[in-house]
Amino acid sequence: MNRRQLLSATAAAALLPHLPLRAQGSAAGAARTLTVGVRTGPESIDPHWSTLGGHIEALRHIFDSLVGQDENLGLQPALAVSWTAVDDTTWEFKLREGVKFHDGSPFTAEDVKFSLERIPQVTGPMTMTLYTKRARGAEVVDPLTVRVMTNGPAPTLPNDFTRLMIVSHKIGMEPRNEQFNSGQAAIGTGPFRYVKWEPRGDLVLERNAEWWGGQQPWARVIRREIPNDAARIAALKSGQVDMINYVPATDVAALQRDTTMEVVVGDSVYVFNVYFNLAQKLPKPVRVDGREIEVNPFLDPRVRQAMDLAIDRRALSRVVFEGLAKPMSQLMPDNFFGSSKNLPERRPDLNKAKALLAEAGYPRGFEVDFFATANRLPGDSALCEALAQQWSRLGLKVNPNAVTGTVFFPASQRGEYSLQMSGWGTLTGEASYTYGALLHKADTALGLGGFNRSQYSNPEVDKLLEEGGATLDDAKRRALFERATEISMNDRPMLPIVMPQTVWAMGRNKLSFTPRVDQESLAHRITPKNA
Repeated sequence: MNRRQLLSATAAAALLPHLPLRAQGSAAGAARTLTVGVRTGPESIDPHWSTLGGHIEALRHIFDSLVGQDENLGLQPALAVSWTAVDDTTWEFKLREGVKFHDGSPFTAEDVKFSLERIPQVTGPMTMTLYTKRARGAEVVDPLTVRVMTNGPAPTLPNDFTRLMIVSHKIGMEPRNEQFNSGQAAIGTGPFRYVKWEPRGDLVLERNAEWWGGQQPWARVIRREIPNDAARIAALKSGQVDMINYVPATDVAALQRDTTMEVVVGDSVYVFNVYFNLAQKLPKPVRVDGREIEVNPFLDPRVRQAMDLAIDRRALSRVVFEGLAKPMSQLMPDNFFGSSKNLPERRPDLNKAKALLAEAGYPRGFEVDFFATANRLPGDSALCEALAQQWSRLGLKVNPNAVTGTVFFPASQRGEYSLQMSGWGTLTGEASYTYGALLHKADTALGLGGFNRSQYSNPEVDKLLEEGGATLDDAKRRALFERATEISMNDRPMLPIVMPQTVWAMGRNKLSFTPRVDQESLAHRITPKNA
């Protein structure tokens, strides 16, 4: 940490209220409090309100999903203990016996059916229908058996249902954010009960002693939202929090040298991607020699390739992320289902990039505004600026604008950006989730293309994704997705940049924690070392 960062961290610590750690030693285990400093918190307490990772992560403490995942995204029993494809368009889920909601009412198949039906009715900023798009209805067979009918063969339905958070049917369809945020409707089956929440502040939880997953060591959990990286590190060092997530790459070495601190580094599934807006008319026109032009230069594949060839991904990984990132040539990790082995690493070639740009009619380049998230994922703001600098070598004037997620995502959804970047995680571990959401033509009837911010449309890719999503044979489905991956990545409607690793920090010899590739910091997966 340099002097400027140290002063910033010290000043930030002075602004934070002091919260001493509680319950040292196993004798006081029942009274333990775990305080985690997190970069982002929930958007509301409604688990169906948003697909953003920080939102889902926080609410997993209160609500359980139908299907679970281990730290590497492998499927595990959760509220459902087993699932079977009855026929090509029906999945049957057997539910866990004896589970109770926080109000004491029993969990049954009726709650699964209700949750599926509720999700399309919730008009949040990031629709959860991404995970329920294949379900056309549910049937209660008996209290512990539910059948889900699909709009065609849906081999990845259990993967999608790892994000299907179950709420009690007793709350009815009426409650919205106000009832959830107050706690009135925040009735889950999860390991912790809702106590209170302050937006952009603390989410306070207490142990659910009857949770089906077993007794938790934490009587109370506080998830403290601290967006500022320096302030989060200062809070850890001063003992105001026990653990922090998203340690910036620039601070990792200093924390590793600190004998009072412990650093945990884990792989991730999140990839930073640049999106070109491929509409005929851009929402924010580009400028050539200071004058706005009518044409959209991104429609020319030579321009997209030139901007790709101007990017030095290894340098970005080394400089922006201190080596804690991997250059990417596709939207998913290369071991995920549907990724391709035929896409070589993308290496910079500035001379070829300049020739392509001149050939496309922009020998002196152009000016464009570039938007990205700020403080959502580690390094997003710095990466935004670094990309703008690399494109400047091509003769482009790219104006970097890193804005908060509350500004970025609604504007992105409205199609207000000509050039943008954000992180996306393949949280189900397979291609239909990512490529179907990001690169299939927007189709509400099929539930595909819901996050296609590039407005990319390739009938061959669409056909491959649709056929793959309806193919039960794993080998055939994999081949279809691999081909869709190769075509779309060579078309370059999006440019995958890097996949950063995730870093947590905590007091030395105080906590046990296994990192998850989805970056979630779940209190029920953290244990005290002296328990």
